[in-house]
Amino acid sequence: MELPEQLRLAVERYIQGMDQARLKRDLKALSERYRTGGGRGRRLLTEDAEAASYAIARMPATYGAVATALKAALEQTPVRPATLLDCGAGTGAASWAADALLELRAVTCLEREPAMIRLGSGLTAEASPALRNAAWIRRDLAKDDIPERAELVIASYVLNEMSEADRAAAAEKLWDAAERMLLIVEPGTPAAYRGLMTVRDRLLALGAHLAAPCPHASACPMGEGDWCHFRCRVPRSRLHKRLKDGDAPYEDEKFSYLALTREPCGRAEARIIRHPRTDKGRISLELCTPEGLRRTDVHKKDGERYKRARKADWGDAFSLHSSAADGDGP
Repeated sequence: MELPEQLRLAVERYIQGMDQARLKRDLKALSERYRTGGGRGRRLLTEDAEAASYAIARMPATYGAVATALKAALEQTPVRPATLLDCGAGTGAASWAADALLELRAVTCLEREPAMIRLGSGLTAEASPALRNAAWIRRDLAKDDIPERAELVIASYVLNEMSEADRAAAAEKLWDAAERMLLIVEPGTPAAYRGLMTVRDRLLALGAHLAAPCPHASACPMGEGDWCHFRCRVPRSRLHKRLKDGDAPYEDEKFSYLALTREPCGRAEARIIRHPRTDKGRISLELCTPEGLRRTDVHKKDGERYKRARKADWGDAFSLHSSAADGDGP
């Protein structure tokens, strides 16, 4: 999942003339702050150079995770939002991801840190009209009301930075702001997953309908010590590798998410929750289904279903039933 060329060039233009040694130091300090200070409502980023370091290191992964999650949600519903409210917008990565998948006519970005607002708004000079004309508003989701409304509300990598009480209150504010769909994306960690499941229960009780990833609205069947998360592969630029001292041409971003709608929508028959295992003539899939977790083996003799299984990946929806074209249907 690559950044759009426009966005990649915009980031490179933004950091022209900046001291790369300082960017590297800022990134290291930021990583330590997020590791030790996340979830407490503290301000973790205040300077423009810090915002630039964050954009280089995290914008590709955030873009990839949001784009992957939103695509999965849109596959389950005819809803095609035209207005976006990006809450805790940071660099604006979620807005760019939504703009790539939808025909947006209006975007509003809410962000607490002025340095992020300057960066995020500065990257859109040559973007689509919706991004170029986006309204950037300084707002703290944990403390402030959200009077804005949009057909699609996205909150990416923001709730996990809050206390439990602030997270619960913010989730309700986000849902109130969503006219048609709410997408929440969080890190793919056990702690973030547990927080997301609490939010899931709360919003379902308020009448929300699950679009993805869950194929049911029952309690999550993951056992103790396990958690639901997915992965997207993000190519690394030369600058990204330099700042993070990494040689690999890509990194894997693991994330958890919830997509909820106002109106009832379709759900996947099942969702692949692990890497498929491929053996000679057989593909084994670990699935979450309305009846719980199960493993299914798809064999080469299963025809079209085997072809679908070969193309399927972790996080994809998968049909449990064979069709007549598969050769083993009714």
